[in-house]
Amino acid sequence: MDFDVDLRELQGQAGVDTLCDFLRTIGRRLGKPVSMYSEGSSHSPVLGFDPAADRVVLLADPHFD
Repeated sequence: MDFDVDLRELQGQAGVDTLCDFLRTIGRRLGKPVSMYSEGSSHSPVLGFDPAADRVVLLADPHFD
């Protein structure tokens, strides 16, 4: 399943919470991990739902060089 999210349209923490709720709902319903990638990338997910932890986790390296 593919879909696009324009992160510029998220409004503050409430928007981030809504996105995380969306990823969590899909993951729970499917019983599978859900990964979100930046546009044009299929190699390094940014966020994802981890069914073992039952939560959305940061998958990208938060440290920038």
